[in-house]
Amino acid sequence: MQNVLLPAALAPRVHLAHSPVRWASLALVAAGWLFSGPGHALDFGPFSLTGFAKAEAQQGSNHCPNCQRFPAEDKQRFWADEVVPGRSYGTETTHVVLFQPYLAAKFDLGYGVKLSGLLSQRWRDGDTDIPGFLYEKNVALSHEDWGSLRLGAMTTRTWSVADYPYGSNVGVADVWGASGAGYGLLKRAIRYTSRLLDVADGDLVLEATYDQGNTAFKVHKPRFLELYAQYHRGDLVMDAMYQDTRNGNPQAWSHGPFTGPTANPADDTKVGGSGQSIAMLMARYQVTNSLEVSGGIRRNRWSGAYAVITQAGTSAQWNNMFNVNWNGTLNGVANPGYAATSVDLMLGLRYRTGPWTAYTGMTYLGQASTDNPSERGQSNSALVNTLGLGYDYGQGINFYGFAGMVHFRRLGLSPMSMPGNAAFTNVDSRVTRNGNWFGAGAVYTF
Repeated sequence: MQNVLLPAALAPRVHLAHSPVRWASLALVAAGWLFSGPGHALDFGPFSLTGFAKAEAQQGSNHCPNCQRFPAEDKQRFWADEVVPGRSYGTETTHVVLFQPYLAAKFDLGYGVKLSGLLSQRWRDGDTDIPGFLYEKNVALSHEDWGSLRLGAMTTRTWSVADYPYGSNVGVADVWGASGAGYGLLKRAIRYTSRLLDVADGDLVLEATYDQGNTAFKVHKPRFLELYAQYHRGDLVMDAMYQDTRNGNPQAWSHGPFTGPTANPADDTKVGGSGQSIAMLMARYQVTNSLEVSGGIRRNRWSGAYAVITQAGTSAQWNNMFNVNWNGTLNGVANPGYAATSVDLMLGLRYRTGPWTAYTGMTYLGQASTDNPSERGQSNSALVNTLGLGYDYGQGINFYGFAGMVHFRRLGLSPMSMPGNAAFTNVDSRVTRNGNWFGAGAVYTF
């Protein structure tokens, strides 16, 4: 059944992306599944090639891809709040193809010292996932007693660990891993990882990562710091992390890259400073050989960033702002940004029997606390629930089916932890409070 924003409904519409590039990607992945041998790394000398390919299709309710009057605009800009009266919304069919190889190299230099490197990129529907950024392009020097030092482009722990294994295992990879006040990709980072430490009858690993971002910014210098600890004892694994940043792109998309306040260093003297952080604790416990429970809690903090035009003219260019009181002032600053904090939660349950795995997951994106007198999503929250069933076919191939639902607390802008009003579920919180979906997919791991 088709729904409408106002009684003047448009004709029902069902969408299935079908560009030649995307269908070529599907065919390529399918061919890899059909003709590949057992799923394992391809080794040649000191080099190894691993990775995954994934194809997934789903049908969801209450999609409205053309509801926003200015569809290309960011959620933080108030002119992007407006939806088109009378636009129809209803059932849509979508699909995605992901492909990500990892090329690794390892050299034993003797005396317990090893030199290694890692190169990886992800493609989504035949295109680079995040243009201009590699997932991995780094080298590392390690010693069995001293730990390792890694330099280059890499993923952060607050995104990658939340995404996999926690989110992926229970069907909430994006809504848990890619939401919140963090960053996911680093371009010029340095990371120290300790050796395995024996603590309280368990194993502890400590890690620190630092990145300067875009060093062309001299006034509002970017700074990224992430601290990470993993503790493993018996059937319990705990992951704790803290990410603190200054002058990155203000955002609520923890998969996004860390660079600078804007994409243009010439804006350095025109914009203000900003910062954001994440503190997160996640844990997994193997209750039996078949049953695993998991959970996580995350606190987000944004400083806010005021809105300003950085390039005047007929096509005015605005900065990257966050939580703005549009047309207001604060301490003489027009369109000021306000600080905000929120807390998000995740729970999961997995059960394995033979080649079958069943799971259910839940993510709650909470309301935010802020002094902003304007409504920018702080009063909204979202609850996402999932169910899934997977089958391990062998040879690195897994088939799965899934279903899910989302419920928003209120109609209006989406919760502050979400980068867009229809992010992750394709259900726009300005249009409807509820939506659901089901689908199927396959993953080949090599």
